[in-house]
Order: sequence, then C-alpha cells, then structure tokens
Amino acid sequence: MNQEWLWVAIGFVGQALFSARFVIQWLASERARRSIIPVAFWFFSLGGGATLLAYAIYRRDPVFIAGQGSGLIIYIRNLMLIRREKRQTDSTKGAISDDVSNS
Repeated sequence: MNQEWLWVAIGFVGQALFSARFVIQWLASERARRSIIPVAFWFFSLGGGATLLAYAIYRRDPVFIAGQGSGLIIYIRNLMLIRREKRQTDSTKGAISDDVSNS
C-alpha cells in the first residue's frame, strides 16, 4: 500500500466516523420519540472531524481545512458545555442527598 492509498483510507475512515454520528442521533431520537442529540454524537463529530482535518491538510485543501477546523471548535465547545452541565447537575444532586440525609 503506497502513501496515497493510505491517505485515501484515512479519508474514508474519517468520513465513516463523521457519518456514523447521524445514525446515532437518528436512533437515539427514534428511541426517545423526540429529537435529541446524544453525547456520542459530539464524540463521533470530533473523531470524524479530526480525521478529516488530517486528510484535508494532507491534500492541502484550504476549503476543506477551514470547514473541518471550524467544526472541531464547535464540537469541543459542545462537549465542554455538556461536561459543565453534568458537573452542575451532579453537585445539585449531592446537595439534595445531603439535605435528605440530614433531615
């Protein structure tokens, strides 16, 4: 396998990861009977976007680089917001359980 084929394979892996996020979102929404975006959606977005960015850099495609690069910022930010919300929820639950045990 030469280097060109290796990069084509990396591009297809990135595209598969990136596309899998839509399947995950669709299945989660069907199960919930409403539109939701699971955390896995953002992790697949991040993995697929990073892999596609590497491929775009190898190809030296400035349009593709800009698109994937800016997307990564959004995916990371969403994961940061989810983590912050989870921490706040966990601390609230801890405070409630402390109040209940002290009663």
